[in-house]
Amino acid sequence: MSSQALDFAAEAAPALRSPDVVMRLERMGASFPTRLSFLRSLIRRLATSGAAVRRAVWDMDDLGFGDAVYTLTVSGHDYSLVAFSCPLADEQRSDRVIAEAWDTSYVLYDGIPDGAEISRLRENAPRQEAGRFGPRDLVLSRANKSVRFFEHVVDSLAHGRQPDRRRLGEVGYLLRTTAVYGNGKFGIADRFVLAEREGLGGPFQAEMLTVWLIREFSYDLVEHVARRRAPKTFVPLAPDLRRHIGVGNSTGLGMAPFLANHPVLLNNWVLARETALARIRSKPCLSAIELERLAALWRQAARHLDQWSVEDSTLMERIRRLRGDWAEAQAWTDPARLLATPFPVAALLDRSQSLWVDFQELLVALVIEMAGAQNDDLAQGMAAAREGALQPGMRLAALRALVREHYRWATAIDFEAPAQTAQFWYVSEEKLEPRLGRRADEPGEELELPLDIARQVQRLAADLEDAPETETVAAFLARFPWHRHVVRRIQTTAGAPYAEIRDNLLSDRCLPIDMLRCKLAFFGASKFDPRSDRWTRITLFQGAPTAGEIAAGETDDCWLPVLP
Repeated sequence: MSSQALDFAAEAAPALRSPDVVMRLERMGASFPTRLSFLRSLIRRLATSGAAVRRAVWDMDDLGFGDAVYTLTVSGHDYSLVAFSCPLADEQRSDRVIAEAWDTSYVLYDGIPDGAEISRLRENAPRQEAGRFGPRDLVLSRANKSVRFFEHVVDSLAHGRQPDRRRLGEVGYLLRTTAVYGNGKFGIADRFVLAEREGLGGPFQAEMLTVWLIREFSYDLVEHVARRRAPKTFVPLAPDLRRHIGVGNSTGLGMAPFLANHPVLLNNWVLARETALARIRSKPCLSAIELERLAALWRQAARHLDQWSVEDSTLMERIRRLRGDWAEAQAWTDPARLLATPFPVAALLDRSQSLWVDFQELLVALVIEMAGAQNDDLAQGMAAAREGALQPGMRLAALRALVREHYRWATAIDFEAPAQTAQFWYVSEEKLEPRLGRRADEPGEELELPLDIARQVQRLAADLEDAPETETVAAFLARFPWHRHVVRRIQTTAGAPYAEIRDNLLSDRCLPIDMLRCKLAFFGASKFDPRSDRWTRITLFQGAPTAGEIAAGETDDCWLPVLP
């Protein structure tokens, strides 16, 4: 097994689902968040450490424009969200990455900034990509208000009443981020600054912390404006409504290629989830407490589905179908029947195979949630330090064997069929972000990104046919240097069963939204709201404990949010 891949396979190999099943785009596009999602891991870490958020700076005018700084300590390190709120004309407000102005902007700062650092960030953070940043700037982000809902909440609180629950359920957030940048982008701190630091070393933990603190800022901002508007009649947000408000996010094509470009990291995410599933599946029986929790989670999922509505007709039809199937299958959770059933979780999962993929994946997420803390240890191994290096001394016989064993799915694709090469990935010159073009209709094919993994494998296999089995990879690549990338990939993923998306990313049937939903579910997103097959809105931290609740001892129990 690759030294960079998780070593869970030996523990639960007999029960792990096949990559040929799990790593198909249709199933990835039916992903739901689990207890191993990154924001859940962060919440548990904050709760365990009793992290307390301190609002060190609040310099806002009556309309809510100004600066704020929130600081907390995680595993002995101070981190500060430095937030800026600015006036923004309606015609400038846009979710698109090409926007140049936003209602609010943020930097997660390593330490506690002094006045000079706040002034530096005030000059640069609202400019985002156009700003200048340094090694103490860990994460860069920006967000726009959900204007009508933000104003509704302000008006309600100012007049002494709570916001309308129906409208809160439909929107779910006050602020919606359009990017959360980490890992050295635009001059901020590189990944290695946090990789070995206890507390934020896991995947996207600094980014999740940033979003969680933005959520705290959104509460304070809306209450500040309401209080200033009518100080005599103002009331604060009710605790249950405050908890149900998350942070919105708009995510597009820029995120989709990430999974293909980080195969070992993708493997570690999926392998952790599949190992958690294997553990709970292999239990010969469930306790009375576990059976009660299973039934309660089933009801919670049903309420979540009832409260999940979108404009996209395709997804809305899937949600309606899932509501019906989920309600009909609730009888499966009958405690007496499950007590009499050997390996009851395995029986439930097997029974779900007669239904469709959305139902199956929701059930997977539910049983992992039912297991609770039993699988929390798996979150510790979901990062990957590096993606692997070329092994030039490998013999071609061994390389051929790896292709046969792990890439049959790739060699089975007919790339002579026009439909299999209908699309191509490229980078936009304007914003340096990945885009997807139609080969027959759009220029730029010569700038295609190397996301055609299956086609690269096929071309490699063809050139390997006449090469001597005893020849080394180094000698082969001296004659065929253009195969270096795919050879390294095949060698790297040999011990990472879930590293590859086992579909053709050039096909006319490839929908980027499936890759987006898979990645965002690992983040912990819910309420997927696609606006096309290329971008979606989501909500993060909806239903999660607030800073005040964590300081008071609340723990992680926020699988699928439900408005009380």
